[in-house]
Amino acid sequence: MPVDFHLGPTEAGIRAAAAGFAQSVLKPARAIYLAKSEQHERFQATQPAYAAAVAGGLIKGQISSSLGGAGGSLIEAAILVEECYAVEPSAALTVFSTGLGLTPLNLLGDLEKTRQFLKPFLSGDGTPLASLVFSEPGGVANFLEKGAEGLNTTARRDGDEWMINGEKLWATNCAGWDFNGADLACVVCRDVTTTPSPNVDPRDSIMIVLVTRADLDRNDEGAFRVLRHVSTIGHTSASGPHVRYTNVRVPTANVLCGPTLGGKAVDILFGCFDRTATLVGAMSVGLMRAAFEAALLFAKTDNRGSNVPLLERQAVADLLSGIKMQTEACRALTWKAADAMENGPGDYNARRELALAAKVYCSEAAVKAVTDAINVVGITAYDTDQPFAELLNTAIALPIFDGGNVGVRRRHMQQLMLSPTYDPANRFMK
Repeated sequence: MPVDFHLGPTEAGIRAAAAGFAQSVLKPARAIYLAKSEQHERFQATQPAYAAAVAGGLIKGQISSSLGGAGGSLIEAAILVEECYAVEPSAALTVFSTGLGLTPLNLLGDLEKTRQFLKPFLSGDGTPLASLVFSEPGGVANFLEKGAEGLNTTARRDGDEWMINGEKLWATNCAGWDFNGADLACVVCRDVTTTPSPNVDPRDSIMIVLVTRADLDRNDEGAFRVLRHVSTIGHTSASGPHVRYTNVRVPTANVLCGPTLGGKAVDILFGCFDRTATLVGAMSVGLMRAAFEAALLFAKTDNRGSNVPLLERQAVADLLSGIKMQTEACRALTWKAADAMENGPGDYNARRELALAAKVYCSEAAVKAVTDAINVVGITAYDTDQPFAELLNTAIALPIFDGGNVGVRRRHMQQLMLSPTYDPANRFMK
């Protein structure tokens, strides 16, 4: 049973390069964007840092090698994400959200179909943004429920084109740097070309349509509009605005996954979020590391008027040791989930369960870890000169974004456990 937590030369190199990038590019970017008062202005202020990520291969590195990219293993991606999130989560999210936007193309794995759409992201030049455009103002937790409204965003076939209408919200990068559209948007929508029977499985009508910036520019003025820039308490330089598509026309060649029996588009969509579930685990570990290191430094250097540093107080040491243990446990779960997603053992549902567990457990542990770090430091942690408030504001997003734990991720775990073939005894060890 080969279990080895030593990093090989490739993984160690990725970790060192990621740590260097985080310190030399992402950390200075924070100082620049904080000078802006509005979130959409802060997002635009991170464009030079994003350009450095493109030039450094971080975008090409999120594209599968089978499609011409330099993508590695999911564990390598988790290492990269952890190192960046330990230093500057907000600017990092823009980089990794482009990776999410490209994941449907990676999972489809059709070079001929995706070649033209991937060109900007393989070049190593410029600042191309991609986005997986799925979430909607009314929520998407129940978009596959029979008899329910389903996705608000629709597509209708009209000759050699598809026409998209609807509103989306929270899709990071979807509006591009100038808020007139991303370079590539994978828009998840519902086919309404014909009126479906009430008994039809909603999965069969779900589509993923590729909408490029060039497509939007060819459409009428106002076909794509930002209705509102959302300001968030954490990730304060990320852009996930409320947008509207009005009769946006794209060629039929832009359909990545069309409406099919069995719902191939849904399989691709869930596959995207199964992979990112492990990466949210890595984000959590990065934040927990940052909180631990800041609280440990404070406990070693401050005595609060005593004769000994705070760390010599048992209550403080207990809190810090708890954070450290939780961080190590979350990293181990994240790495196990990442390895299992690609290498097994077990069928896909068994591997997927670990990814879901990593997302839920680690994201919730991160919130507790930051809170415990605040309790170590005490009232001083309330000072905005300290990192703890922003760490907490960032951490509380993790259980509710990328598929909320309550509305989505735990429900997916519930569905797995309800399966007649679910075997709890052998679920994780085969």
